[in-house]
Amino acid sequence: MYRQKTTLEQWRILQAVVDCGGYAHAAKELNKSQSSLNHAVAKLQSQLNVQLLEVKGRKAFLTSAGEVMLRRSRLLSQSAQDLEELAKSINQDWEPQINIALELAFPKAFLVPILNEFYPLCRGSRLNIIDTVLTGTEELINEGWADIALTASIPKGFLSEPVVSIKFVAVCHPDHPLAQIDEQIDPEELVQHLQIVIKDTGKAPIEKQGWLKAEQRWTVSQFSGAIELLQAGLGFCWMPLHDVSQYLDSGKLKQIFIKGSSFRAITMSLINPHADRMGPGTKLLSEMILAKREITQ
Repeated sequence: MYRQKTTLEQWRILQAVVDCGGYAHAAKELNKSQSSLNHAVAKLQSQLNVQLLEVKGRKAFLTSAGEVMLRRSRLLSQSAQDLEELAKSINQDWEPQINIALELAFPKAFLVPILNEFYPLCRGSRLNIIDTVLTGTEELINEGWADIALTASIPKGFLSEPVVSIKFVAVCHPDHPLAQIDEQIDPEELVQHLQIVIKDTGKAPIEKQGWLKAEQRWTVSQFSGAIELLQAGLGFCWMPLHDVSQYLDSGKLKQIFIKGSSFRAITMSLINPHADRMGPGTKLLSEMILAKREITQ
């Protein structure tokens, strides 16, 4: 039988040294002495007979071999964590808290009635619902925080079930110059006007979705904030139709029609990041959401 030379703790220390940018910060993060971390990494390299790190100044940098080994070690650490979480799930009757990453554009009118039905069945489980946008949703999935994610952003390696399709439309105030154009608007015309955008909640946001060519952009954290600016006559914004339909019907906002894109249809899906170790509450709520879904694959 093969006997391991290294331990999970050694790999965890290596990951911390790299993530923290050096031994000193890693020691503080792990609440260990810097010398113990130096010893652990040195022993790891000796056991493997591979140079993983090289120190330049006060910082430790990965070698090319170290980059490969580190990536594999993260999978190993995650597998160990998953096993422990699975054991916890098996031993508990009902999870005390269910974390939901909810894309800000997801229609609340769809979700709230389901939560109302779930409440009498939840056995006291707390729901922790976090509004997220784009990269922020993916981060909560990849970091293992979310038990359920309702999102249009599907990270690599995760399976999803479509739930509902929503439309985004471009809107502005009826007195805005864009609203005075009767024909379809050339996208180049939009470049000259202020665009209101919703802040990506990610730690390192990546602008990769939507039309973002305007010379000027103002960023808000909620669609309600965007509506307030639009009603004041400031700029234009792509908004979920379900959030602005009442304003369009009342004439307080006006939809603008753009050549090549009168609206954008987006599919919101459900992801269970821990599908193999879902607690009973998470499983029940997921099933209730999927039972009400409006689209299927």
